[in-house]
Amino acid sequence: MLKIYVARHGQNEDNANGILNGHRDLPLTAIGERQAHELADGIKAQDLRFDAVYTSPLSRAGRTAEVVCRTLGLPKPVVLDVLIERDFGSMTGHLADDIETLCAPDIVKTETITYFLSPSGAETFPDLLARAGKALQQVRAMHASGTVLLVSHGDFGKMLYASYYGLPWEDMLTKFHFGNCELLRLAEDADPNGPHVVRIEQHNH
Repeated sequence: MLKIYVARHGQNEDNANGILNGHRDLPLTAIGERQAHELADGIKAQDLRFDAVYTSPLSRAGRTAEVVCRTLGLPKPVVLDVLIERDFGSMTGHLADDIETLCAPDIVKTETITYFLSPSGAETFPDLLARAGKALQQVRAMHASGTVLLVSHGDFGKMLYASYYGLPWEDMLTKFHFGNCELLRLAEDADPNGPHVVRIEQHNH
């Protein structure tokens, strides 16, 4: 049986400034670096062992993955382009606070995030769900069993979860919050109605 863990990257400069980053590629903040180390230390404390670590090509995910690999004594993470964050299209670079003004009524609001569904040039969630399925196929083709870590992003991480458990993408937007350096567990023996957020001790920032 293959077990897959999905980590979101640490806070980067766009996250800190409330800017919708998508494919923008700004580095981690000092808080993001600390979150990455806390994630790595938490994984080590729980004695989780990975056969491989794969990362999105964006630097905020790559840096987070590097910290985890170094802490665990693993080889450098392998870049998988398919793990990149959703393309935000025309919303790239806008303030998150502007989503409702610019995209309503085509939005989904939660307690923590307002999701835009189909602005010009953006990947839709059905698009993202299909890409998540391809990502899981790639990982399964490389690993028939064992445990792997995928370091990715908020929207795409949720779609990996949805694809793995065969759940509607709409449910994922409101099911749980997937914060910076949080960890999800995907496993065949798990109840799909989780959510399977692995508790990693982190300080409040």
